[in-house]
Amino acid sequence: MTLPALFIPHGGGPCFFMDPAGGPPDPMWRPMQAYLAGLIASLPERPRAILLVSGHWESQAVTVHVGDGQPLLFDYYGFPEHTYHLEWNAPGAPEVAMRAKALLDAAGFATAAESARGWDHGVFIPMKVAIPEADIPLAQLSLRADLDPAAHVAIGRALAPLRDEGVLIVGSGMSFHNLRARGPQVTPYADAWDEALVAAATDPDPARRKARILAWRTLPYAEFAHPREEHLLPLMVALGAGGEDAAVCDYRDHVFGWAVSGFRFG
Repeated sequence: MTLPALFIPHGGGPCFFMDPAGGPPDPMWRPMQAYLAGLIASLPERPRAILLVSGHWESQAVTVHVGDGQPLLFDYYGFPEHTYHLEWNAPGAPEVAMRAKALLDAAGFATAAESARGWDHGVFIPMKVAIPEADIPLAQLSLRADLDPAAHVAIGRALAPLRDEGVLIVGSGMSFHNLRARGPQVTPYADAWDEALVAAATDPDPARRKARILAWRTLPYAEFAHPREEHLLPLMVALGAGGEDAAVCDYRDHVFGWAVSGFRFG
C-alpha cells in the first residue's frame, strides 16, 4: 500500500510539553497537538519507518542521519529547564537513510551521511506527540543549504519510491514562520497568505500545483510569512514526494495570530 507524504507543523519550541507534570499544553496549542496525535491512525497502514525532513537542519549537500538520533538536540532557547530533559527514544532507521541516499544519488544529487547529530526539535517535538511510544524507526534528512525550491521538490520526487516501501515521508516545518510578527494584528495578512498557499498546494492539477508552489514568493504576503524560507521548504519535499497524487489541507488553525496549515499528498 502506498503511504501519503505529509507536511506537518511542529509548533514552537517544546510547546506541547511546557507543563512539568505532563498536563495539557496551553489551549492555543491543543488543536495542533490533537492533529499530530491522530496522524498515525489516519494513515492507510502503520509505517514501518519514517523519513523526516526538518526545517531545523541545513547542510551543503543533502545529508542523511544514519544514527539513532540520540542524544536529542535541544535547539530552542529560553524555555523551562525540564524541557531540556525530554526524551523520545525511537530507534534510528539507517537502512532507510541509506536507501534515501541511494535514491538521491541516482537522481544526481550530491549527498552525505552522518551519525553524530541528534534529532532536532523539528523531529522529536511533533513525533513525541504523534508516536509517544517511540516505536517507529526514524531517519532524518537535511534541507540543502541553498534553500532552492525546485531542488527540494526534486528531492521529494526522487524519494517517492519509499512511499511504496512502507516509509512515511514527513516534512516538518510551519506554513507561517515570522517570529517577530505575533498577535491579532497579524491575522489578516497571515490569513491571506494561508488562503493562497492552500489554494496553490492543493491545486488538483499536479503540474500547476508544482508551478504555483515554486512561485511561492508571488503569493500575497509571502516574504512577511517567511522572511527566511527554511520552514516552508519541507512542504516542497512533501509535495515532490506526492507526485501526481491528490493533495488536501488536512489541518488549519491559528497560533500567535498566525494561520497554520498542514498538508497531505496522496
